[in-house]
Amino acid sequence: MAEQQHFQQKLSFLEKAGYSCGDSAANFVFMSMILFQTNFYTDSFGLTAGAAAAILLWPRLWDAFFDPIMGVMADRTTSRWGKFRPWILFTSVPWCVVMILAYTTPHGWHMGAMIAYAAITNTMLMTLYSMNNMPYSALGGVMTGDLNERTKLNSFRFIAANIAQFIVGTFTLTLVAKFAVGHDRQHGWQMTMTIWAVLCLVLFLIAFVSTKERIKPMSQVKTSPLQDLKDLVKNNPWRVMWIMTMVHFGILSLRGGANYNYFHHFVDKGAMFDCLQKLGLTAPPLVAGAPAPGGFLELVGYIVHGTRDNLASSNVADVYNSFVNGLTTATTIIVIYLSVSFARRFGKKTVAIVGFGLSALNAFATYLLPPTAVYGMLALNIVGSIVYAPTIPLIWAIYADCADYSEWKTGRRFTGMVFATIGFALKAGLALGSAGLLWILAGFFHYDTQLPDAPDAVHGYRVCVGLVVGTMFLVCTFLLMVYPLGKRVTIQMADELAERRRKFAAENPTPT
Repeated sequence: MAEQQHFQQKLSFLEKAGYSCGDSAANFVFMSMILFQTNFYTDSFGLTAGAAAAILLWPRLWDAFFDPIMGVMADRTTSRWGKFRPWILFTSVPWCVVMILAYTTPHGWHMGAMIAYAAITNTMLMTLYSMNNMPYSALGGVMTGDLNERTKLNSFRFIAANIAQFIVGTFTLTLVAKFAVGHDRQHGWQMTMTIWAVLCLVLFLIAFVSTKERIKPMSQVKTSPLQDLKDLVKNNPWRVMWIMTMVHFGILSLRGGANYNYFHHFVDKGAMFDCLQKLGLTAPPLVAGAPAPGGFLELVGYIVHGTRDNLASSNVADVYNSFVNGLTTATTIIVIYLSVSFARRFGKKTVAIVGFGLSALNAFATYLLPPTAVYGMLALNIVGSIVYAPTIPLIWAIYADCADYSEWKTGRRFTGMVFATIGFALKAGLALGSAGLLWILAGFFHYDTQLPDAPDAVHGYRVCVGLVVGTMFLVCTFLLMVYPLGKRVTIQMADELAERRRKFAAENPTPT
């Protein structure tokens, strides 16, 4: 009974919350990358669409190839802290430093040096992300073998991730605009990302000290990484999720870059101003020499100073875009919390299929909106968050099921390799999504980073946000439909693995 409790460990609130801090930290980089990095390189750093696409593509593809190497290293790490926790600790400080450098724009450099600097710092940041986040993701699979506890753990994780996403999406652009006053957008980015980097460091340390690894490999047979990979390729659930992950994260990076342009260049600024005025987020123009108004909203740059007929150089798009991001992320957090029981009742696969299918319809509906329909945009963003939110923790719980499936079929557990190869698909999807957005805009809509308001480009933003994203969600829906591990099989698999672990523990008692 004691061994069963060990493998089916019920996790405390503090351990779940502490574990979730790691993903919260990661999302200060991840969501900045998803929502703003494309436009940082084109609008603030000053790269062309082609150069920005290369900077976004190649470092992330390198990082994708590095993930399996990281998986092998993590699976074979032995320390008093376990296999995965040490990586969270020792990457935390370098992560903080490189995060600031990646969003710093050198002054007085020629374009070739600028491109090299962007490539090097982005590659370093993505490599550190992999060295930290791949072991962190795998850690969730070895803290407990209880399926319901894993689902709860991932719900905590993604509530924390969405809190970070709320902060990043709600305050990044307004803080950038705030710090840019008297300087420029480049200074605004550097200062904002410095704040986020310090928060990352604190959160990683909390995650390290509050978690514990419990599930140990039952097999003592040493195998080569190549053998692990060969066995994994035979894992049909993993194959489906590998492809689905690439498309899924391609959606996130493509939509993030497209949304920025959609709100800044497609949506009518006057309509946004009217909406923000009703929310109390506008004020008269600032008078030169007069003291700036106080208050929290003013502090974080959430007030649009100006009038409806003078919005060209205002922060109205920054504030409206940030307000939409904050509102939708808050909705996501609430729905994740309320939907914890969905997987237990209907199964992870069913909930994910419904969520992705409805997300596709929501994206198609966005394409139909005119530029003045700011309230319709708010409504569709809220509805989109409601239907997509339940899928977020479930997808990562499904990855843990894929690791269980390999152990179920082969008798050996290589959690790190599963999450590393999923990480490869994730990074490749992010790379192709961001670069693909720029390729689509440049190839089909004549996008020029110096002329972002050109009519063809503006139409391209609308097509990408609506039709392209909707089609990609449909592809994910189909892949989930053919995913073979339904509710019945996952329960059977978990029960049989729990029994094997009890037998293994009884035959191999831990020395006292």
